[in-house]
Amino acid sequence: MAVGREEVAAWLEALAAAYEENRGWLTQLDSAIGDADHGANMDRGFRAVRAELARATGHDIAALLKQTAAILIKTVGGASGPLYGTFFLRAGAACAGKTALEPDDVARAFEAGVEGVRQRGKAEVGDKTMVDALAPALIAMREALAKGGDLGAALAAAAAAAESGMRSTVPLQARKGRASYLGPRSVGHQDPGATSAWLLLRAAADAWGGKRAG
Repeated sequence: MAVGREEVAAWLEALAAAYEENRGWLTQLDSAIGDADHGANMDRGFRAVRAELARATGHDIAALLKQTAAILIKTVGGASGPLYGTFFLRAGAACAGKTALEPDDVARAFEAGVEGVRQRGKAEVGDKTMVDALAPALIAMREALAKGGDLGAALAAAAAAAESGMRSTVPLQARKGRASYLGPRSVGHQDPGATSAWLLLRAAADAWGGKRAG
């Protein structure tokens, strides 16, 4: 079974729940190396996404993802709004014309989103940003699919790789964003953006893990 608009909406609902549940944790992480608002920002943004889902109609996956992007850019403060907005905007563009996504379509959409984040933030692996979680997740997803894994296996591998990437940010010195102003003092702290990116992957694995192509 492919991923349709209903499943994409379920993922967005799961994200809203995840950011609400982890609002305090994300804020705590951000208080060490940022502005102490990442949890509140992500929660606010996805509350707005959830509210709009109740009013949205149709079967266009691309339109739903692009709508999500616009809401996040409007409601999420700091750098996270443009970055997550770009992720969903690019992912939506990759889904143009589709009413259902096969596993390779999901990977292409995710790849487009990650590349958008890289370009927007001018960040690479090792810079102590959300890319440290997203980039290895994409590689793991692609590898799992290449080995014949189904969507559930690919997303589970991606979520595990994102978690490892998130934890890898602890010993890094930040080279991008607000945390980079701290220099060596940013070492020893987990990056909040990488953490929210892991939550994004975990929610996808939970929402779509049982889906099969065909």
